[in-house]
Amino acid sequence: MKNTVIAVLSALLALCGVSLRAVAAAPGDYVITDYGARADTTVLSTEALQRAIDDCSRQGGGRVVVPPGDYKIGSVELRSHVNLHLMAGATLYGSTRLEDYRPMKARYVSLRTQSTTIQLLYAEGISHLVIDGFGTIDGRGRAFQKLSWNDEGITRPHLLRLIDSQDIVVKDVTLRNSGCWMQHYLACDRLCIDGIKVENRNNYNNDALDLDGCHDVLVSNLWADSDDDAITLKSTSPRLCENISIANCVVSSHCNAVKLGTETNGGFRNISISNIVVKPSADQREKFFGQWIGSSAISLEIVDGGVMENVSLDHFTVEGTESPIFIRLGNRGRGYLLAGDDFDSLIPIDSVGHIRGISLSHIQIRNAGSMGCSITGLPGHCVENISLDHIILHHKGGVDSGQLAQIAESVGDEKEKEYPEATMWGNLPAKGFFVRHARNVSFSDIRVETVQPDVRPDFVYVDYE
Repeated sequence: MKNTVIAVLSALLALCGVSLRAVAAAPGDYVITDYGARADTTVLSTEALQRAIDDCSRQGGGRVVVPPGDYKIGSVELRSHVNLHLMAGATLYGSTRLEDYRPMKARYVSLRTQSTTIQLLYAEGISHLVIDGFGTIDGRGRAFQKLSWNDEGITRPHLLRLIDSQDIVVKDVTLRNSGCWMQHYLACDRLCIDGIKVENRNNYNNDALDLDGCHDVLVSNLWADSDDDAITLKSTSPRLCENISIANCVVSSHCNAVKLGTETNGGFRNISISNIVVKPSADQREKFFGQWIGSSAISLEIVDGGVMENVSLDHFTVEGTESPIFIRLGNRGRGYLLAGDDFDSLIPIDSVGHIRGISLSHIQIRNAGSMGCSITGLPGHCVENISLDHIILHHKGGVDSGQLAQIAESVGDEKEKEYPEATMWGNLPAKGFFVRHARNVSFSDIRVETVQPDVRPDFVYVDYE
């Protein structure tokens, strides 16, 4: 009888694309309840989970299994050759007490302000890590108040931070409610993120995904709803984000749905992003940053030196955003830190960087704000070789002739050193695309439609070659 039940269960699960292994521990698995973890959020299971991970890695690797139930943990360090598997119905909850988080000092060239950070799950210098299953990791980040401007990872923990690691897979899990950025992958190689769900709308700096100086990355089938930027590529060290493919995702953000920047010390090369749906969040009760309908769908920025080249974005379907497409070469010039054992030394940035070789195609935008889109460089530093084709931009319009003088005054300020934001000038001189300090920008099959009459032309060019 037992074998019959197992056979029937296996057949039913197979129809859903799930193996029996996904819902039952196998021989040789390291089950956290065997190490003393308790499905009780009034007690900490940090030490039990850490012992299971350490034993698994020490014995050559395997699965660390989190059975169904609710478990509370503080900081846990991940190890090489470990598959952290969360069964359906399993949730790891982050502690709401700051003292349960262990500060970790990175050995790698670090983020701009701090090399010592706190996070729920952490690793540096590991390889062959898998985090998977249909369970949930919930950081309960609302418990950590924003105390200063750069307190992310200091008094508000990340949920997941991996540094200088290789051969990483994150698949199928649900990630919720980080204290700041949800997941930060810094200088990682051969990273695959597939089929995960991210909900991050409970605090400031609530990005959904941050790839920072990573190489050889595949991201697919991501669903993300974030208050801050959703899919974000950064370069907080001289190491570029390079050879990255992102496809088949649905994202919501009050800020930027897909963003290359703001930190750009190294830059971005060989990036392909396609088949992305951008939509407003279904939950419009609360906003920490940005705009209710989102700031931008696509933001491509170089402002701290660095390069952006050979970047392709295609087949976007966009609902909302105030200024849907924003390409910006600026000169904020923020440096980076070298992490050492005893001190951190700031490395200055003394070059503007460049943007060239960008392709945007087959982008449908509906119900956007009235601002328009912009492609801008700086005097003596043009953005160049940019192709845009098959784009439909539909927005509310409504700009009349009485507003044109104010618009001209606003964009007259280059804002060279300011934080780059698609909404930084408000309404632009063009209801379609405002192009300034640019060379060889081509438009093909572009249609601009407005709900209300709008006196602005579709295109305005300033200092254009």
